[in-house]
Amino acid sequence: MTIRVRFAPSPTGYLHIGGLRTALFNYLFAKKEGGTFLLRIEDTDEERSTEASTKAIFEGLQWAGLKWDEGPMADGTEIGEFPPYYQAKRADMGVYKKYIDQLLAEGKAYKCYCTTEDLEEMRKEALANHLPPRYPGKCRNLTKEQQAELEAQGKKYVIRFKMPREGETVFNDLIRGEVRFANKDLYDLVIQKTSGYPTYNFACVIDDHLMGMTHVIRGDDHISNTPCQIRMYEALGWKAPIMAHLSMIHGPDGTKLSKRHGDTSVLEYKKQGFLPQALINYLALLGWSTVDSQQLFAPGELEKKFDIKGCQKNPAVFDTVKLMWMNGDYIRQLSAEQLYKEAKPFLAEAGVAQGADEEYVKKIVALEQEKYKTLKEIPNLISFFFTDDIKYDDEAIEKVFKTDTAKKALELMAEKFAALQDFTEKSIEDCARAAAKENGLKAGQIFHPVRVAVSGRTNGPTLFKMLEYMGKDMVLKRIKTALSFCRP
Repeated sequence: MTIRVRFAPSPTGYLHIGGLRTALFNYLFAKKEGGTFLLRIEDTDEERSTEASTKAIFEGLQWAGLKWDEGPMADGTEIGEFPPYYQAKRADMGVYKKYIDQLLAEGKAYKCYCTTEDLEEMRKEALANHLPPRYPGKCRNLTKEQQAELEAQGKKYVIRFKMPREGETVFNDLIRGEVRFANKDLYDLVIQKTSGYPTYNFACVIDDHLMGMTHVIRGDDHISNTPCQIRMYEALGWKAPIMAHLSMIHGPDGTKLSKRHGDTSVLEYKKQGFLPQALINYLALLGWSTVDSQQLFAPGELEKKFDIKGCQKNPAVFDTVKLMWMNGDYIRQLSAEQLYKEAKPFLAEAGVAQGADEEYVKKIVALEQEKYKTLKEIPNLISFFFTDDIKYDDEAIEKVFKTDTAKKALELMAEKFAALQDFTEKSIEDCARAAAKENGLKAGQIFHPVRVAVSGRTNGPTLFKMLEYMGKDMVLKRIKTALSFCRP
């Protein structure tokens, strides 16, 4: 059997973390098994589906590096044997109507004329009687004459699928094992809206069958849809795909992941300076693990090691702190050239280092590579290299410049640095240490004032490398400026 899986988002919003995790697991499963990963846009929600959301889905998947083998492309083309890969287009072509008509003709579906108000009354009545608030099947057994009379009155209808009332619906889930639903607890699902458009639950069944899906891997919020879908496959005489429901993603507080936990647009993580490979590595560990609990994966390693047997039933916890740690690790693995390339858009956005020599900027960006957690941090951390208007941190002024020895140290180093011919890291350090020793000062009494004088901050890159890259003229100019802040 050739494995075929799909990611089928609804373009009613941006691609979020949960959606990307679902796409990733389908992608990894296909790659590990030598199968096909398909993208399908399920845009049958006429009111909420937008082109902007569809575009964001493409951009999010492409940025994350998840390449699909079949489906619509960002340039408007479609690749694969089963176009179109947009459900709205398929609905307009009548793909689903054929099967709706078949189910109606065979008595496996029926027209329901209940209004929104009717359904609300039924819901209230059920709750008052301590019953589940589901559709009770009011229109399930209407005669053709009754249907004709209602339609003559101008009543609109939806199509509902007839679920069996007795017994159970059972399916085997690759992650959860055997899952059982008592049919009495289920209800007759709407499969076609009054507009004539199919609902998600019906269209996905038809498309999964026609497109040859062997497995359906999705979030466990879809488990409740599965028994009705299984029954639809049976009603149409088809074999259902193998199901696998991924665990939910929770925030650190144990509640469902939301925006306050970090469940925002995938592209927002790009804007915040996360590397796609770091985000993908992190998402792979949300609900899945290797036998040896490996945390970091080399390029191409996830595709080889992913095994759906390693997926867990319990909710995964989205931890931004761990994601930041992982992103920092991936940043440290970049070459100086790669780091500069990744940092460049953030520098441009912040207006830092614009017009500066590119090779010089590369060196400056690489100075604090060990400390970066996100790319967005970089402009602020290096901005003092590229401005004549240095800002001195108030705390640094009080803590460092207002000491008894700060002025003496800066005057001393201005003199020593001015005389230094070889203004490179080792020479600068040797000069500073010798000056401290000769003048009865501790090394820190020299180093700290100099650092704050040239950067405005108490923390930053390696001091002497920073001074070398800054250059003698700038260092002397800034020390002179800093003296005005020192205690006389």
